[in-house]
Amino acid sequence: MSDDLDYLDHLSRDSARFREVLRDADPGSAVPSCPGWTADDLLWHLAEVQWFWSRVVGGPITDGSEVSSLEHPERPADRVALLAFFDRSSGELQQALGATSPETPAWTWSSEQTAGFTRRRQAHEALIHRLDAELTTGRRTDLDPALAADGVLEALAVMFGGHPPWGTFTPEEGRLVRFRATDTGDEWWVTLGRFVGRDPDADGDGAEVDEDDIGIVAPAAGAEAPATISGTAADLDAWLWHRPPSGEVSTDGDSATLERVGAILSQPIN
Repeated sequence: MSDDLDYLDHLSRDSARFREVLRDADPGSAVPSCPGWTADDLLWHLAEVQWFWSRVVGGPITDGSEVSSLEHPERPADRVALLAFFDRSSGELQQALGATSPETPAWTWSSEQTAGFTRRRQAHEALIHRLDAELTTGRRTDLDPALAADGVLEALAVMFGGHPPWGTFTPEEGRLVRFRATDTGDEWWVTLGRFVGRDPDADGDGAEVDEDDIGIVAPAAGAEAPATISGTAADLDAWLWHRPPSGEVSTDGDSATLERVGAILSQPIN
């Protein structure tokens, strides 16, 4: 998480851009980056997401049982009502986050149970879905480089490399991959390894998990990565979220390492 980023400002601007782009879109037009979704499905999704987190942070809700008891709203029947619901949800989320200190305890699906986690997560949620809206309408604009760089870190450290406490991640010696943002100069290093554990949320007594995974690391002085993945911060962020980059994301180095990390990063993230 970056102390230099105003997540609330980014949330406000990207939510507004999302709405602007979808306002006049054909409700049934396909969202190319979200197979099976229409423009109105995308509008409903972000509206419902922002509604949900406004309730969690605004409570604040700190217990998962309270989350499960929330009564979710019905999907509005038409575009006008959808836009009105989005406006209310987005405004309420921004109000709740603005009125709540980032250190305030609040439930999340992560090990970090604070309003600050949601503040950051929802800025990136709005950014990626803004991109989805632009791809739907052919009105793509640039992603903010600093926010995108933070998005790369979040994707690698939280969305892919955030290991649940019921398992153990064991890194492999020397299996390092360097991600390099060619425009901002940022670098992030990950290590390949194995994640092993029993998922308590699976049916029955839980399911054994034993799979390739990644973990973000701080490289030792003089360390060398056998594989490097490079692109602008915006292109890396889009690529990690399985959205088409504007330019090239290049790979270089050990083919076996690149193949393994590619397989891990090809898994869906929500």
